[in-house]
Amino acid sequence: MRNAMLCAVAAVLAACHHGASGDTGEPVRPLAAFVAQRLIVTPTGHVRSADSLGWTTQLSGVRAAGRQLDSSIVVALEARGLASRWILPAELTRAFERNRTYASDPYQLAVEQIRVPAFKAGAKYGEPLSSQLRTMIALHEDARFVLIPADLHFEREGAGGRAVVRVVLLDPRFAESRWVGDVSGVSAQTPVLALGSVADRLADLFIAP
Repeated sequence: MRNAMLCAVAAVLAACHHGASGDTGEPVRPLAAFVAQRLIVTPTGHVRSADSLGWTTQLSGVRAAGRQLDSSIVVALEARGLASRWILPAELTRAFERNRTYASDPYQLAVEQIRVPAFKAGAKYGEPLSSQLRTMIALHEDARFVLIPADLHFEREGAGGRAVVRVVLLDPRFAESRWVGDVSGVSAQTPVLALGSVADRLADLFIAP
C-alpha cells in the first residue's frame, strides 16, 4: 500500500514538473477558455505617433495604423473561425450609428487608464470607460467580455521591425480586467506585414490557426 502511494505521488510530481517546464511542444494559449464566449473586439484604442522606423508615418498616421491593425485582427480571427462568432469593430460601428444618443463611439473609448504598464489582470477601471463598456454589452446582450487592443507601437527588431500591442480583456459587469499582456509580432520588413504578424499572435492567445 505504501509503495503504491509513493508511486502515485511521484507520478503527480512528474506531471507537474513536465507541465511547468514547457517541454510539451504545445504553445501556451492563456485565453483558450474564452473561445466559446461571445466576445466583443473593439477597434485599436491608441497608437503611438513616434517610432524610430517611421512606420506610423508610412501608414499615413495613427488613425490609419490603427485601422490597419483592426483589419489584420479580423483576418486572423476569420482564419480561426472566430470572426463569425464574435462582435467586431464593423458591427460595433453599426450599433453605434443606430443608437447615437445612447451608445459610445467604439473609436473614442477612454483607454488611457488601461493602456499603462501599471494596469494588470484583476485591476479595476473607472469612468468614463466603465459606462462606455456597460452600454456596449447592453446593446449586445449575449456578450459578456470585451477585448481591447489598447495600445500599439512599432519597434526595431533585427534587420526590420515589429509591432507590439497591449491587449486587455475586460469584464464590464464588474469593471475589472481578466487578462492583460503585451503581444509582439515577429520581425518584418514593412509595417503591414508587422501588423499582420502581431494580429496572428493575438489570435494565437485563443486558438491555433
